[in-house]
Order: sequence, then structure tokens, then C-alpha cells
Amino acid sequence: MEEGEIEEGSSTRLSRSETRWVDGSEVDSDSPPWSLQDDESWGGVAAVQAPGEGSLRRRLAKKPRRVDSLDVEAMGIADSHKHRQKDLPLWSTLAMAFQTLGVVYGDMGTSPLYVFSDVFSKVPIKSEIDVLGALSLVMYTIALIPLAKYVFVVLKANDNGEGGTFALYSLICRYAKVSLLPNQQRADEDISSFRLKLPTPELERALNIKECLERSSFAKNLLLLFVLTGTSMIMGDGILTPSLSVMSAVSGLQGEIPGFNTDAVVIVSIIILVLLFSIQRFGTGKVGVLFAPILALWFFSLGCIGIYNLLKYDVSVLRALNPAYIYFFFQRNSIEAWSALGGCVLCITGAEAMFADLGHFSVKSIQIAFAFVVFPCLLLAYMGQAAYLMKQPSSAERIFYDSVPEVLFWPIFVIATLAAMIASQAMISATFSCIKQSMALGCFPRMKVIHTSKRFMGQIYIPVLNWFLMSMCIVVVATFRSTNDIANAYGIAEVGVMVVSTTLVTLVMLLIWQTNLFLALCFPAIFGAVELIYLSAVLSKIMEGGWLPLAFAACFLCVMYTWNYGSVLKYRSEIREKISMDFVAELGSTLGTVRVPGIGLVYNELVQGIPSIFGQFLLTLPAIHSTIVFVCIKYVPVPVVPLEERFLFRRVCQKDYHMFRCVARYGYKDVRKEDHQAFEQLLVESLERFLRREARELALEMSPVDIERDDETVMSRDSGATNGAGELHVPLLSDPRLGDNRISCSESGVSILPCSAMPSDDDPSLEYELSAVREAMESGFTYLLAQGDVRARKDSWFMKKLIINYFYAFLRRNCRAGAANLRVPHMNIIRVGITYMV
Repeated sequence: MEEGEIEEGSSTRLSRSETRWVDGSEVDSDSPPWSLQDDESWGGVAAVQAPGEGSLRRRLAKKPRRVDSLDVEAMGIADSHKHRQKDLPLWSTLAMAFQTLGVVYGDMGTSPLYVFSDVFSKVPIKSEIDVLGALSLVMYTIALIPLAKYVFVVLKANDNGEGGTFALYSLICRYAKVSLLPNQQRADEDISSFRLKLPTPELERALNIKECLERSSFAKNLLLLFVLTGTSMIMGDGILTPSLSVMSAVSGLQGEIPGFNTDAVVIVSIIILVLLFSIQRFGTGKVGVLFAPILALWFFSLGCIGIYNLLKYDVSVLRALNPAYIYFFFQRNSIEAWSALGGCVLCITGAEAMFADLGHFSVKSIQIAFAFVVFPCLLLAYMGQAAYLMKQPSSAERIFYDSVPEVLFWPIFVIATLAAMIASQAMISATFSCIKQSMALGCFPRMKVIHTSKRFMGQIYIPVLNWFLMSMCIVVVATFRSTNDIANAYGIAEVGVMVVSTTLVTLVMLLIWQTNLFLALCFPAIFGAVELIYLSAVLSKIMEGGWLPLAFAACFLCVMYTWNYGSVLKYRSEIREKISMDFVAELGSTLGTVRVPGIGLVYNELVQGIPSIFGQFLLTLPAIHSTIVFVCIKYVPVPVVPLEERFLFRRVCQKDYHMFRCVARYGYKDVRKEDHQAFEQLLVESLERFLRREARELALEMSPVDIERDDETVMSRDSGATNGAGELHVPLLSDPRLGDNRISCSESGVSILPCSAMPSDDDPSLEYELSAVREAMESGFTYLLAQGDVRARKDSWFMKKLIINYFYAFLRRNCRAGAANLRVPHMNIIRVGITYMV
């Protein structure tokens, strides 16, 4: 812990110039309602007095400055979880590349079903310029966006192997204190700052950007809003992808079966969609082994049919490799060509999945699969369709199935339908993962999450969201009844996500990679300009169906931002109203009530300080448990936290209070599926290790003359790290009731052992405390939860009252309760009502 930083439970007095706050960005300048001494107690943070008043401090020679583990916890986790896919042998990488075909590229692989039919619905074919220009547009769009942008640049901007919008945001949050998500203290936001380098213009520029982002509240809110918008667009894709893919595949029957009209297409599509969403509860792992072979067969079919059409009809379409035909295309069709860009952009649908699904594969495997399979097969497919249109321009409406040799129609139809379902499955799973990450980072109401695989933590199923997506897909298919109209809607959602990714990756290049300024600005100048052109084209289709993804995104965005806004205000309210340590000290070790055997787990969101709900329990209950643990379940901005690093413990008050703080840390992709009994057992084991380490450190290092008055934490794992990492395991040794110039063992009820003290295994005070914990464990656990109601203050502005008192309150009433997420029996729960005025 740095000089001047004071943690809870410490009464150390420092000079005013050295004092710093540790409760995050909020400074508790007002006295909390539980404070007894308004002039000295500031929400549990020690008071400040004039310089010259000394404090007893341990001085260890030849030992580095100790650091609170909360300051470096996520940095250590990140270093422990870097993906080492680069060590995989070649054959393993190739096998993984084969698997990506069934998970990552299903959406992009099914785009030949509808791209040209949508393009030429805007631009009728009147000459070969139209066909060659459209083909050139498609080829260079695929080469520029998925290949150049995603394969060579965006895939490298991963968060320890995890991709997606929230992964980029969490990566930025670790390098700059820009997070507005609840339960994020300053210690979390400072986890991983810039590595020290020699002074360079790039480093100075990065530090300036970091400082601007951290100082500007507007920039923080804008960045969060931008991330939530991109996430909302991805959720909209979860509705439009199944609708468009399935309906495009089924529409092939219209020209093959007499009397198979639009109504029949709609009915069959709805049946397939119902079947698709009904099997979600079984998990993708049950049928996932078939995905890659089916998609591999699909890409092989696309390439073979493309070569067949290319050789049979017109091999001269290779002239489209000349980008001049794009200019001729726009010169000839002007406004119609610009409108056709909305159909052209459909050829890169699913490009974002290359980045979003990165957590399941390695960067190299995704690059190999796209460069050697997906990219050439798609080019051959579009060239073959263009060659067919050169001879049969009237077949543009159902170009894919018309270009298939008649003898292969039914096999191709079956494979196309399966490929469309797999593409839909991948997007549905991505939507589930996106919602799960949003919930973990405090941006979406809690819902029931079912983990469908014991081997892969990313395979989840959210029942409420699944049936909602199914209902919306049925409504879309039944309302639009045309793939062209759905395609108009689909383009907006896809391009919107790409614009968000381009912006965030540019920020990563400037802030984290410290790329040369010219190269960093070339990225948005090239790719951002192309995407904005496409966005302008698809936005022109708002009245033709483009309003649908905007409506979906607006609904999801309102829900996410409302939940985040209310959660942040609630958290700040808890910080303001936390109980002062002086008040607890006045109550004594009995806490002003009767202590009965048992362990009380007080759930709250505070990393530091005693929550106000604890005061309500003391006032309401006739007795309180002999051991109290304040449990804070905190999501740190990293993908995964290993089990051995799950808990951080800190002692609250003196030993005879038997009060502890436990911070249970989870990453945004972690699975919280352990039952309450396993959680309790792990918590007690970690608490015992904490007490043993505390006693060992006390016996070895403490002396009655030289005491450091700092509040430090230890990790739950028993085995320490080397090379200075062992400093993270130093236990809390402070006693806030000791005087400044003397040690009063009678006041604290704790004997301070000298350096020559007995070993910790024979320490009677340790054995007494361990036996007290075991006795309390045998008496059982009780979960002390707050039944909170959040209300806006009377002097708040009208919109704030509307959002908090109605919208946010509605979401809280209808979301999944915290106790349900904990899987705790109702008989072990005690609730106390409390109202948070925000």
C-alpha cells in the first residue's frame, strides 16, 4: 500500500498532504449517518491531524514496499491467463481451423444465398458492366473488411484471447480509468497501467489520451454508450440472422415445387425456426460435432459450383478483379448503385463473429480457415453466379438455386438449409454469451443462465432470452414475408457493429499499442470511411425495413443503459451511507447485541467499508452471528479468474470482533455454477488459510515496539508467488483501537507476539480463532440479504425520477433475484428491507 493511503480498520494518522482516498472516484466528504464523531470519522477513513503526530510503523530492512493485492489483482490474473495457442503444434492448429468453419463462418458462408438477389433488386441488369461492377464490389468488400481489417488487425486487439465489444471495453478499462460499471473501485481501475518505457512521442501521446479520458465524465459516458450501442446491435443480429438465413434457404423451393408460394415459404420457415429454438436447451455441444463437417461440405459445394459455372458460362468475369469496374458501375447507375451497396454489404455478414468467437479458438486458426478455405470458396461462388448472370440475367431473383446444376438441386438444398440453421445457431449462441457478459459487467438485468456443457464454459442457454428471440423471429418472418426486406434491416445492424469495433480498435491502437500516429489514423481513415459509406447506404432503407434493427437496438440499449445507470447510482448511495468504523468500535465486540454461534454472510457490493444494511440487521435482529463475513461478489475486467485466486480476505476491526471481508472475484466469462455448499466450504477453507498466514506473519515480523499501521489483504491461495509476488499475501494486522504512542493489549483483546514468538501452529490465539470458526461453521450459514428499493430523491430532476422510480424499479422487480443466483435454500436467508435514495 502506498504512503498516504488508508484502508478500513486503521486509525493511523498522516499529514494532510499525504492523505488519499481509496473508495474509488467518489469521495465521502459528508459524514455518514452512522458516525458518532462527525469531526473525525469520514465513512471509515481515518481522520487527518497536523504534521508531527507520529504513528507506530514497522520498518523492515531489505524488504520492498508492500502493495495491497487489490491494486494488482487483475493484472496478476491477466498474466496467469494469457492464451498460449502459439505453442500448439501445426496439426492441432489445423484441426482447430477446421472447427472454426462450423462456429465462426456459418453466417458469412450462407451469404451467397441472398447477396446478388438483393443487389440486383435495386439495379436491374442491363449490361455486363452491371454484373462485373457488382462482382468487383463484392470481391473487394470481402478482401477489405474481413480479410484486411479483421484477420490482420482486429484479431490482435483481443483481451487475453477473448474478443467482442465488451472484451475491447474491458481491455481499455484496464489501461485507463474510464469504467462507469458498478462495484469497480479505483484499485480495480488501476490494475494494469502503461508499462514503463523509454520516453517516446507514442508513449507521451498515449498518456495524454489516458489523462483526457479519465478526466472527462462526458468521454466516459460516451464510451460506455458507444459500447452498449454496439452490443445492442449484436443482439438485434440474433433476431435477424435466423430469420434471413432460414427464409433464404427455404425460398429455393418456390421455383422447384409447383404451388409453393410465399405463404408456404413463411409457414415452413416458422416451423424450422420453432424447431431451431426448441433444441437450444440441449446445448450446442450435443450436435456441435456435426457443424464443422456440414459447413466444410457447404464451402466445398460453393467452390465446386462456382468453378463449374465459371468454366461453363463465362470465364471473362475474372475481369472484375480490376477495381475500375466499380467506378464504371457507379458511373452508369449513380443513385441506384449507391442503393445497391445495402445488398452488397450482406456479403460480409458475420465478419464480427470472427472476433466475437475468438475465445473458443486461436487467432492463427481463424486466420488460416479464412485465408485458405472461406475466402477462396466465397470468391469462386460469387464469380460463378456472376458468370451465370452474364448469360441468364433474368435469373437474378433466385440466382443461387438457378445456378446450381439441376441434378444437384436437392442435395444442395438440404446442405443449404442445414448451413442456414448452423449459421443461426452460432448467432443465437453469440447473443447468449453477449447477454451473459453484459450481466457480469452490470449492464443487463439478471436472468437465469443454464450451462449446457461441463467441458466448455462458453456454452450457455438463457431460457427467457431464447423464447423472446424465437417470438421476434416469427414476427419478423410473418410480417416481412420477403428476404429482400429482411436484408434491408439486416445490413444496418451489421454495419453498425463494425463501426463500433473500428472506433474501439483505433482507441486500443492509440492508448495501448502506442502505434505510430500516421498508421493509427490510417486504420479509421480507410476502414471507417468504407463502413460509413455502407452505413449511409443501408440507412436509406429505413422505410423499407431498416427501422427494425434500430428499434431492436433502441429497446436493448434503453434496458442496458437504464440498468447500468440505476446500478451506478445505487452503488454510490451505498458508499455515501456506509457505517463508520468509529461507530462499530463504540459498540464493542458484542456489536451492541448478543452473538450466537453461526456464520453470517452479509452480501453487499462494497469492497471497502461496512454497508449500511449491516446496521439495519443490528437494529432488527435480536442477535447476530458469532462470525460475520461481508461478502462482495465482484466482476473484474478480465475474462477468467482461477479458482485459487477467487477470494481476497481482510480482517475488519480487532480479532475479538470476528468480522472479515471476503471479496469473491469473477471474470466476465466465468461460470458461477457452484452450489452454495461448495461455495461455503471453499470460503471457510480460504478463511482458515488467511488466519494461519496472518498468525505466521505476525509471529515472524511483528514486534511490540515497531508496528506498521496499514490495512493489507491476502490472497486466498496458500502457496505464495516468488519474485516479490509474495507481498500480495501479507495479512491485515491493524488494530484501530490502539493508541498512537503505545500498545494496549487489554483494549483490543489481542496479544501482540514478539519476533521470537512461538510458531503459528502452537499459537493459542490462532487455535482459539480456528476452533471458533469451525464451531460457527457447524452451527450453519445464514445469508443476510438486503431487500432493497431504489428511489430518486425528491429534489431530482423529472427524467431521473421517471427512469429510477418506474423503469429501473420495473426491471428490478422482474429480474432474477440475487438469492436465486446463489442457489441458497430459502430457510437460510434473512432479508431486511432498505430504501436507497439516489
